[in-house]
Amino acid sequence: MNLNRAMKAGHRVVAPAILIGALMLLVPSVFPSPSVDRAPATGETSGAALSLNRTVDGIDARYRGLRTLRAEFTQTYTWGGTPRVESGSASFARGGLMRWTYTDPKDKLVVSDGKTLWLYIPDDKQVTRSTVKSNEDPRVPFPFVLERFDLHKLFSKIQFDDQALKADPGDRVLRGSPRRGLREEYSEVLMEVTPQFDIRRLVVFYPDHSVMEFKFDHLERNVALSPSLFQFTPPQGSEVIDENQ
Repeated sequence: MNLNRAMKAGHRVVAPAILIGALMLLVPSVFPSPSVDRAPATGETSGAALSLNRTVDGIDARYRGLRTLRAEFTQTYTWGGTPRVESGSASFARGGLMRWTYTDPKDKLVVSDGKTLWLYIPDDKQVTRSTVKSNEDPRVPFPFVLERFDLHKLFSKIQFDDQALKADPGDRVLRGSPRRGLREEYSEVLMEVTPQFDIRRLVVFYPDHSVMEFKFDHLERNVALSPSLFQFTPPQGSEVIDENQ
């Protein structure tokens, strides 16, 4: 079963946590440089353009130097008007290393060592295994740990859209449009950004009209993370499904 089929079969509440990486991957350099709605340097318009550029550059600088990241998250998936909310904690490190630990409403685990991606659902005693083919695999890595994080290379267009979300006071909202080749993966992305240039919230809109929202809290940067966090051995008695076959 490929990833898309697995999502439609009931795993999409987990899979977008992996697929979120597709929104932030460094796409091939053959694509043209994105538009950041750069306006002529005149009057108020130039001030708005300068503010946007500073915000984008601030986000890039904030995340580009990360070695590790740990955070709590709430994930809301809405399809057909029905939301499903899950939450837990996540850890990330360079090289595509990540661990999503879902604790509410049920336990789930997503682990990647940069080569193999594991999805474990204890209640089902089922493990799904797939291969990470390259750094451009759309399932990994999480955007915050890319060594060359650059929003200008991730979206075809970036603009302010503060009315799109009910953001916290002082936060700004950015709208990102997909590049060529990713438009079948997602329609657009909204990012709520703090004055410190942390991405507090990501909202992903998909072509099938479903929406995935992530809220991040208690971000810890460059913390010591044990290598064992990114290793996984299927528990004895679990059914292992190999997505590569």
